Amino acid sequence: MKKLLSLVFIVALVVMSAACGNGGSSSGGSSSGDSSSGKDSGGGGSKDHYLFGYTSMTQNNPFFIVLEKAIREKVEANGDKMITLNPAMDVALQINQIEDMISQGIDAIFLNPVDWEGIRPALQMLKDAGIPIINYDTEVKDFEYVTAYVGSDNKNAGRVVGEDLVRRFPNGGNIVILDSPTMNSINDRVAGFMEAIEGKNFKIVAQQDAKGDLETALGITEDILQAHSDIVAIFAGNDPSALGALAAVKAANRLEIAIYGVDGSPDAKAAIAEGGPFKGSGAQSPISIGQLSAEVAYKILRGEPYEKRTPVPTFLINEENVHEYGIDGWQ
Repeated sequence: MKKLLSLVFIVALVVMSAACGNGGSSSGGSSSGDSSSGKDSGGGGSKDHYLFGYTSMTQNNPFFIVLEKAIREKVEANGDKMITLNPAMDVALQINQIEDMISQGIDAIFLNPVDWEGIRPALQMLKDAGIPIINYDTEVKDFEYVTAYVGSDNKNAGRVVGEDLVRRFPNGGNIVILDSPTMNSINDRVAGFMEAIEGKNFKIVAQQDAKGDLETALGITEDILQAHSDIVAIFAGNDPSALGALAAVKAANRLEIAIYGVDGSPDAKAAIAEGGPFKGSGAQSPISIGQLSAEVAYKILRGEPYEKRTPVPTFLINEENVHEYGIDGWQ
């Protein structure tokens, strides 16, 4: 009888031990390296490796190529992976590509929208999937979907350009603005520029959407130069647009017109160093934006404290300081 009771006791212990083991594996996140499990918008630090998604408005712009590289280097240094897709300025394609990345099991996404308003369906899909959104460079309009934002002080980038314009043309004059309304970063730059020139006797004779694109800006500027013979300056919302305007100004031999952009790209710095019409650029650092975006993403996924907004400083590069930053790469 004693042997029978001992056997029953041993069996009971085995059953209880197995039950405890099963209960422990169901609490908390997965500890495996499977990047498709254990996601939540607040992070949890329970995974060995992560899979990230990356999307910009276009990877045909050198700014975003450098920025993506800066993020990828941080991600791969941690033994993680990143999917990069290029919507090439097509918001519908960007939404479809984000949906595809969600199906591949991304743990977080680095997102720069083609259209700051039109991207909303993708934001909703990401929210429904519990995927943190690290919005960089250009804010989305529906900011409540964003987990964290990392980007340049775009308003200041436009402001420092406007201040330089006022210094060069103290009596004011007729100017042109090449903007891009679907890109909120450029909207902010134009706002800062306008604040700097307010009350300084400048008149905007043309303001058109260059779509942040060199070829588009070139064609628009050619038409504007034919319609206006008394322009003192052209402000473009980014360097590709400014370089398009520069090409048009050179072709028309209107070298007295001052050209300004925003980015501080190597091509813009080279044009500034030449001493021609390109007078300045409100500089930013895609390297810093990329590195900081990656750092914030890891804090979110690991459940560590992070800032909702991480601003990156901007400043003016002109002929007085361009050689301090070099023309072969980004600052």
